[in-house]
Amino acid sequence: MDVKFEGGVNIAVKIPKSKYQQTVDFYRDVLKLDVLEKPIENPTVSRTHQVKFGANVLWLDCVDNYTHSETWLELRTPEVAEATAYLQQRGVHTCDELEKLPEGYHWIQDPAGTVFVLAKQDNAYSP
Repeated sequence: MDVKFEGGVNIAVKIPKSKYQQTVDFYRDVLKLDVLEKPIENPTVSRTHQVKFGANVLWLDCVDNYTHSETWLELRTPEVAEATAYLQQRGVHTCDELEKLPEGYHWIQDPAGTVFVLAKQDNAYSP
């Protein structure tokens, strides 16, 4: 199985509600980056802001039940089903219960707990 992976353009920072507005203000007012609130319908994310971050898109996600922030990354592959099978053979299982995803995408974690969205290479995930 010749599975290929590459980093995607999306980076999500999951931010506790108590720190969310301060964080948005930091990126917009202190760093002076382009920050735009986007509508979201997700049971675990109450608000999200899109930040142009060089060649990447940084998503600031407000999560009401978190006590600390986490950074989640995008991982792209030509065939998600094949990549998922490959990862499962190596003890990496999907954890799609973390957050709602469209059909054909999966959440995985590295051994340190970093979360990745596994997305088809030509169809990058966008909340």
